[in-house]
Amino acid sequence: MIRIENLYKLYGSKLVLENINCSFEKGRVYGIVGANGAGKTTFFNCLAGLEDYRGNIEADLQPLKNHLGFLPTQPYFPSRITGWEYLKLMCLARKIKTEDFEAKNIFGLPLQQYASTYSTGMQKKLALTAILLQGNEVFILDEPFNGVDIQSNMIIMDIILQLKAAGKTIFIASHIFSTLRESCDEILLLKDKNFKPKVLPEDFVKLDKEMQGEIPPVDIKIFANPTR
Repeated sequence: MIRIENLYKLYGSKLVLENINCSFEKGRVYGIVGANGAGKTTFFNCLAGLEDYRGNIEADLQPLKNHLGFLPTQPYFPSRITGWEYLKLMCLARKIKTEDFEAKNIFGLPLQQYASTYSTGMQKKLALTAILLQGNEVFILDEPFNGVDIQSNMIIMDIILQLKAAGKTIFIASHIFSTLRESCDEILLLKDKNFKPKVLPEDFVKLDKEMQGEIPPVDIKIFANPTR
């Protein structure tokens, strides 16, 4: 169980998250949606202990950050570290001694190659492999399907469902609403600095339509006859 009480986050004088109160249970997948800039990644950073905040985040596992695997939108890799070395480093951070990474290389990555030379999708798959190897209880997946090929998307979806079956807590932010419909138990809309009431599966389609209804129409004629 993760409980959040009176969470506020400011960047200087700019209020990004305001008085968030919610709880999350084991063995459930939570979708986090919202417009660009709504604060989804900031919320994840607070949850992962990467940002200072006002309020309380309590969890059955303490400290929560030591049991949490965070897949950011754009993982960072040092310039001269191989895929194998990155996995080793991430395991050592949790005092895990395994080195049999080829046997667990589910995405077929070139582990002897520098990770910084990987494509965007390959880097995301390497970072996901690393947090799986750590044996985390909580997973934050920020846009896990972006930049990844269709076959790997299917593997990631299967991983999410298996983590859920194993009693893990999973948070997913995605602009691909169909992936959330397939995997989530609840979806939370982050809007106006706070979460709207949780949406259950029977109302996912309704939420999707409501979000699409907020998209303003665009007339490309405004780009006609540019001044040269």
